[in-house]
Amino acid sequence: MLKIWGRPNSINVQKVMWTVNELDLEYEHEVAGMAHGKVGEPWYRSMNPNGLVPTIDDDGVVLWESNVVVRYLAAKHATGTMMPATNARRAEAEMWMDWQQTTILPGITPVFWNIIRTPPSGPDQSAIDAGCNKMRTSFAMLDARLAGRDYVLGDEFTVADVPIGCATYRWYALPVEHGDFPNVRAWYERLAARPAYQKHVMMPLT
Repeated sequence: MLKIWGRPNSINVQKVMWTVNELDLEYEHEVAGMAHGKVGEPWYRSMNPNGLVPTIDDDGVVLWESNVVVRYLAAKHATGTMMPATNARRAEAEMWMDWQQTTILPGITPVFWNIIRTPPSGPDQSAIDAGCNKMRTSFAMLDARLAGRDYVLGDEFTVADVPIGCATYRWYALPVEHGDFPNVRAWYERLAARPAYQKHVMMPLT
């Protein structure tokens, strides 16, 4: 059986948990990371030398890196639906998945860490402002992409929506000026209607 290690409030674990529930897979979930420990223990490091979450063991296939896990599970269980069937469409989906890591993540991380996990020295307002500016620039790009589309690739929900969708909930949950992006908002509301998204992504930020 598929086994997943990770803490529910991790955005990277949320990608995986959302995916497995969209796919209606049977799995075991063991909470790990930060206050829950385990990630520094030798048995865990033997699977994931980074000591981060998530990690999965799918009947002997051990993987870490959240976007890779999402791609693997969708390709195994939903090629032609959640995972596009053609090489070109799959590459397009993976491009947008990786855009979340290379462009969205550097913008939202300093905002999240300064507001939600505020350092002892207090929030760095300049880092918050710079991150928010990056996010609004990125969301303008995403808004243009979503014009005339229900989802990132088109009419159907795919893996392309998962990483960006997790980050979008986090962005809208932060007490900052988000900007006016009607196509992003409409797409986000479609995601928010999905039970698996509600259960595994739409939770208080901690």
